[in-house]
Amino acid sequence: QVLLTESGGGSVQPGGSLRLSCAASGRTFSTYAMGWFRQAPGKEREFVASISTSGGSTSYADSVKGRFTISRDNAKNTMSLQMTSLKPEDTAVYYCAGRKYYTSQFDYWGQGTQVTVSS
Repeated sequence: QVLLTESGGGSVQPGGSLRLSCAASGRTFSTYAMGWFRQAPGKEREFVASISTSGGSTSYADSVKGRFTISRDNAKNTMSLQMTSLKPEDTAVYYCAGRKYYTSQFDYWGQGTQVTVSS
């Protein structure tokens, strides 16, 4: 089992940048594929980005491709999401999620961190 804690959310103007971090407990972080999801008010939670156990493979939602970058540091048990050129439609609660490398469903979730993009 892994416990996940997000940090780094906040308010920013359109065009600005933020970096979200996810800290994971335990000694098996490198066996978890990781991802970021977000949920805007009144909308369903949606996929943002994911990264493989080694960090060698990443995937992005079309809406954030070219603006967001996901990364991980297995030695530090951390994952990050660098967000640039932020838009008001990026406003949401962002969640860090993890799944064992041999499963397809994200079973472990953080508590979420709010990102607000507004002028």
